[in-house]
Amino acid sequence: MAYSADTIAALATPVGTSALATVRASGSLVAELGAAIFNEPPRPRLARHGDYRDRTGTLIDDVVYTYFQAPNSYTGEDILEVSCHGNLFIVHKILDDLFARGCRPAEPGEFTKRAFLNGRIDLSQAEAVVDLIQAHSERALAAANQQLRGSLGRRMQDMISRLLDLLANVEACIDFPEEDLPPENRSSLLAGIQQLLADTGRLLATSHYGEMLRDGVKTVILGEPNAGKSCLLNRLVGYERALVSSEPGTTRDYLEERIALGPHCIRFTDTAGLNASPAPLEKLGITKTLERAAVADLILLVFDATRAAPFLPPEILSRLTPQNTLVVINKTDLAPNGPYPRPPENLPAIKVSALTGAGCDELVSAIVRHVESFRMEYSEDFVAINARHTNALNQATECLQAAMYKIPIESPLELLASDLRGVLNAFGEISGKIDNEQILDRIFAKFCIGK
Repeated sequence: MAYSADTIAALATPVGTSALATVRASGSLVAELGAAIFNEPPRPRLARHGDYRDRTGTLIDDVVYTYFQAPNSYTGEDILEVSCHGNLFIVHKILDDLFARGCRPAEPGEFTKRAFLNGRIDLSQAEAVVDLIQAHSERALAAANQQLRGSLGRRMQDMISRLLDLLANVEACIDFPEEDLPPENRSSLLAGIQQLLADTGRLLATSHYGEMLRDGVKTVILGEPNAGKSCLLNRLVGYERALVSSEPGTTRDYLEERIALGPHCIRFTDTAGLNASPAPLEKLGITKTLERAAVADLILLVFDATRAAPFLPPEILSRLTPQNTLVVINKTDLAPNGPYPRPPENLPAIKVSALTGAGCDELVSAIVRHVESFRMEYSEDFVAINARHTNALNQATECLQAAMYKIPIESPLELLASDLRGVLNAFGEISGKIDNEQILDRIFAKFCIGK
């Protein structure tokens, strides 16, 4: 069943001048449009060369076009893709002609939305399309590809299938009250709920790693004023991102920059110096520093090689562990023979000069090794859930725990069934087996027009 009788069209490649651009149309008019524009019925899955002429017969461009016949297309509908020269004037002429022939402009994400509504993909796969387009690292790309191929959808379908079996047993006893739920069935039901709870917990455990894959590893650069934090940021990102001055306290707000290190995306944050006696404006910057440190995945604690180890606020000391902290002893060019400040106990340290670059390769390698320790093992069904999945799975966890509590105390079966239906609704939000237009609109609004 087609999602809509409308035929939509849009530019499917980035806006701008390029060698090539692709215009995509999807819907019931596509076969008719292809025959009218190119003077012959389009043949499925065959790239053809031809002249694109508008309704008046005026030549617009020399193009390659491909027709995908429903249901074997991205959207599940007839699709026509026209590859033209990447001149925006040409693109607009083709789109204007398609609109004049009965198409309408596609809304953001509407091609993928139609693929979902026509059953070509589930909702988790639709979200993976965005992750794939926006991946900033090898690890993020691998995770997006796994989800696009249905890893999360398969996991959810298995859990939903087992949940439906449990719910069917409970509702059968509700429909036939003379057949009370025997003890052995209660024991089996409890075991099934406990297994679903464990499986839900395993998915939830990937939430933080999924956030790191999609947004980058939050790496905060901390230290006292004039320890060389901004100079270190510039060295790591490869250009003058932050102003550097011999005057202490020049960084009053945090700066962020995202770069790829090895297979990972790292979000470096340069912060205001930790000054024990700050000026009022500097104090506001330090407050933001503490906030960023509280949510950091990795902390680079920068010491000045020419000074004693600085005083660190208790909020910072409580966050420092060998797993999430690297001490960077900077300005070694000014103190080549030490003695260097001693880092807090058990914290690994790297000696560098952000000014000359000495030791910075070793620092980058140490950062990559630390980030690798966060990595979860990939398998054929690797999953890294996003924030929306996390919210749904937390709801499912609450309902499963409520159901598990009701079984030993022999609560009314109607209450138990209500909890299990709550789990079913939560699972359904992930796979998309729900009728909730608001959720769909929020998800597909993230897409570009031509996707």
